[in-house]
Amino acid sequence: MNAHAKVAAPVVEAAETRVATYDWPALAAELDGFGCAVMEKLLTPEECRQIAGLYIKEQHFRSHIHMARHGFGKGEYRYFRYPLPDLLGGLRSALYPRLGEVANRWNERMAIPLRYPATHADFLDQCHAAGQVRPTPLLLQYVPGDFNCLHQDLYGDLAFPLQVAILLSEPGKDFTGGEFALTEQRPRMQSRVEVVPLRQGDAVAFAVHNRPVQGTKGNYRVNLRHGVSRLRSGMRHTVGIIFHDAR
Repeated sequence: MNAHAKVAAPVVEAAETRVATYDWPALAAELDGFGCAVMEKLLTPEECRQIAGLYIKEQHFRSHIHMARHGFGKGEYRYFRYPLPDLLGGLRSALYPRLGEVANRWNERMAIPLRYPATHADFLDQCHAAGQVRPTPLLLQYVPGDFNCLHQDLYGDLAFPLQVAILLSEPGKDFTGGEFALTEQRPRMQSRVEVVPLRQGDAVAFAVHNRPVQGTKGNYRVNLRHGVSRLRSGMRHTVGIIFHDAR
């Protein structure tokens, strides 16, 4: 693994303690049932402000994307460079094995032979061996009129099937509008929409691409996309934790 991608053990241990406070069987059931699950107050308001404050500090980022130039929507985001900020690197390592259990169960149900290793470091080794070496955690910024089109964050042949977004701003105070939404395309049925209410510091874990659904004849795959509705006022910051690296 790239040495810059490594996260110090004390940082990971602190994040693991934080992550362990959640009811993971209940979260896994939400993911199985709806393709998303909310972890309330994963970050404190002060931590949210600190991460959002990084946006203007270019030394933390490898690239700056204006969505309108690429047809992604309207707004902008920056991809972090390695090494990630300690808090984000620790959470990325600590959340991965919890979500990895769900991911492996989903692959089994969908008859996908790939299984994900127990630690995030081992998974990153696989990404880097496949030529996916660029970090994918990102910080997004929206102002009035901005939105994020429905999309999937895949970035290469090797993609972890779950990711996490953390809202850093407070709805109703810092901004209005800007709801996080998932759509689910079901075979021979109309698409289902899930709008996820979040407060400052809340995190949502959600399916990147596919998830299994139990039907009358066994499991079948549904295709998911996610996006953000139009911001009506204020400014909205979100940090995204994607577990695979990019080609």
